Amino acid sequence: MTGRPPQALLHHLIHISLNNSPMKTSNRLSSLVFIACVFLALPARMNAQHEAIQDTALQRLLEEQLAGFHGEAGVYVQNLRTGQSAAINADSLFPTASMIKVSILCALFDKIYSGDLKYNQLLVYRDSMKYDDGVTGSFRDSTKIILSEIVMLMITLSDNTAALWCQRLAGTGAAVNGWLEKNGFHQTRDNSGAPGREADHEKYGWGQTTPREMVRLFALIRNGRAVSSDASEEMLRVLTKPYWDEMGVSEIPPTIHVASKNGAVDASKSETDLVFAPSGEYIFSIITKNQTDTRWQFDNEGYVLIRNVSRALWRYFEPQSTWKRPPDYDRWNK
Repeated sequence: MTGRPPQALLHHLIHISLNNSPMKTSNRLSSLVFIACVFLALPARMNAQHEAIQDTALQRLLEEQLAGFHGEAGVYVQNLRTGQSAAINADSLFPTASMIKVSILCALFDKIYSGDLKYNQLLVYRDSMKYDDGVTGSFRDSTKIILSEIVMLMITLSDNTAALWCQRLAGTGAAVNGWLEKNGFHQTRDNSGAPGREADHEKYGWGQTTPREMVRLFALIRNGRAVSSDASEEMLRVLTKPYWDEMGVSEIPPTIHVASKNGAVDASKSETDLVFAPSGEYIFSIITKNQTDTRWQFDNEGYVLIRNVSRALWRYFEPQSTWKRPPDYDRWNK
């Protein structure tokens, strides 16, 4: 059905049924009813998002989860099938930490889509590009690697050197911010390599965003509207391969597809997940700041909060699910 708007395709099929079908009138009418029913259901499936409707029970659930947290936390959740939503500090600014890499991904794919780059083009790493001791930073000078592999390292492993490389290829942080503004994101910003954002970098670090805008960014990708439908599909595939899955993703059954990106700095932990749940896809973003617990441990209060919120949301939207994490599963934390 690609290449033709659903309404136009509906009219086309009706025209064929009315004018070119040898069926009897009764059968023809049955066929028309079937076609109409199928297409009435299409917008929800194709757009995969309904207008947000505040869910008071869901709101109370989130408030219970965030109560007593030692720091500031914001969360936004929306069920794309039903529109059920809830928000706590959803429009407040928080550090993105590594979640800014999703914005870099979008700006980079925009460059690829315009023809300035190729997804499979060969690149050459220089040791002057090293930021830290991640995988990319461990490359020898003159190592050759294709762009799609650098993208994988940026998103799947959240490799910082790879992300800065992708940011430069996208046109620096200023270009990332240009893409965000053009697409209606007025709060999310890349503060690295963007002139005039030094004060924001000092306050928020690499990037800043709100829980609501992170959910909207994932929804844009999910709905095929980030850059293009084909670019969105590839970005979605990239985002569904997280290595760092011991926070929110760990509270969702491993048989369920999840597109995810998380981030962490000393006093801020964050994660945005698009969960392809059986009863309807939902997206949630939870971000903290000014945490009193700054330990880099599995039981850091921010990590625990993210796991608790993810578990509560899964049980809320999938009450029939009997899945539970196996005993001693925490031994596999990274």
